[in-house]
Amino acid sequence: MARACRLGLLLALLLPVAGTSLPGTVVRLNKAVLSYVSEIGKAPLQQALQVTVPYFLDWNGEVHQPTRIQISNVHVPQFNLKFIADFGIRMLVAANFTFKVFRVPAPLELTLPVVLLADANVAQGSIRTPVVSLSACFPLFNNAAVSEGSASVAPGLLVPVQKHIKAVLRNKLCLSISNLVQGLNVHLGTLIDLNPVGPESQIRYSMINVPNITKDYISLDINAILFLLGKPIVLPVEAPHFVLPAHVGAKGAMATVGLSQDLFDSALLLLQKAGALNLDITGQLKSEDNLLNTSMLGQLIPEVARQFPEPMPVALKVRLGAMPVATLRTNNATIQLRPFVEVHAVASNSAFQSLFSFDVVVNLSLQLSMSRVKLQGTTSVLGDIQLTVASSNVGFIDANQVRPLMDTLFRKPLLDHLNALLGMGIALPSVVNLHYVNPEVFVYEGYVVISSGLLYQR
Repeated sequence: MARACRLGLLLALLLPVAGTSLPGTVVRLNKAVLSYVSEIGKAPLQQALQVTVPYFLDWNGEVHQPTRIQISNVHVPQFNLKFIADFGIRMLVAANFTFKVFRVPAPLELTLPVVLLADANVAQGSIRTPVVSLSACFPLFNNAAVSEGSASVAPGLLVPVQKHIKAVLRNKLCLSISNLVQGLNVHLGTLIDLNPVGPESQIRYSMINVPNITKDYISLDINAILFLLGKPIVLPVEAPHFVLPAHVGAKGAMATVGLSQDLFDSALLLLQKAGALNLDITGQLKSEDNLLNTSMLGQLIPEVARQFPEPMPVALKVRLGAMPVATLRTNNATIQLRPFVEVHAVASNSAFQSLFSFDVVVNLSLQLSMSRVKLQGTTSVLGDIQLTVASSNVGFIDANQVRPLMDTLFRKPLLDHLNALLGMGIALPSVVNLHYVNPEVFVYEGYVVISSGLLYQR
């Protein structure tokens, strides 16, 4: 029963979320990625091309004599990929096959050069992930050459052996490449995996439409949906479609990832709704540098000194009811928080007593960085923290006098809390075993771009 419930939840998350605001993300794979794919793809391609060759039936004048033929080596000196606009990818493979023909009385070794031309279509799959399929494949054969050291062979044998080998490869090589492509789709399907953002919250990416393919890149428009306790986070205002400009980020990068303003808004709204931005600031009464006690407040607020003749611990309860506001400007990212802070003191009966509360406005500079597949952030306070007294149970409070102390008590714990939270990071679109390397983060008007290399690790 539990297994069925988990399956139902997974299927629900995979379906389009109707009526929700879907923050835009764009993943653009540039020409440079094709060189990397061809480099790391040579080894699995060579392995895939080592097909089985059935026995060759050699007519010896009386009966057909079965002769075993085996591919002893496949070497791929050339593996080129290029984008085909509005379609997919074209593949050119130059391979040298070495065959061993176990004839009597001495084995024969042949080398056969083969050129493979194949076109692969890139489309959108049923579960909203990229799907690659082989649409055309043509093997072109040169004549086989007898390797040095092999015994001489009569043309009467060499010609039919070549014909047999070519017939086998013509049927099997394209099938092997097709199987290799199908294996790639298994990895691409992991794009929709749920990735944790924090306790009981996740993010899921899925494609919006078919890929946009030019001669220079393949671009994927992606929805980023954040979930809290299984429910999608919905922005108050419907997000417009995000379009990533053509020339942004670092030139020559393998991948260019564009993150819209709405993704940042959704992430902050998720943290606010989850209560992750709330915190309690307390101090140890016996600590020499502790300022969180009634004696310190009593020096500024006479009524506190009267009610608490003996020093008692003080706690600040920071609660964020309003949605944080992220602002993205060229080379500048900021966040504004408007928390409500209640100041409590421990009374003689160990119960907390509310002293006063104030509204806070904090402007923060946001610095963004990447680690593996996660975008992380650190903050610092911009200017002064603005404090306004909201209510008081200890009489009149001079905000100008209290502000420096509250700023000192509030600033460092808030930054420590935020930086620990943002340091956990949020996973960017990726597939299993693929990581971003040497990333650069650029902030533009209304969006952020990550230019990066890619590294595939098993």
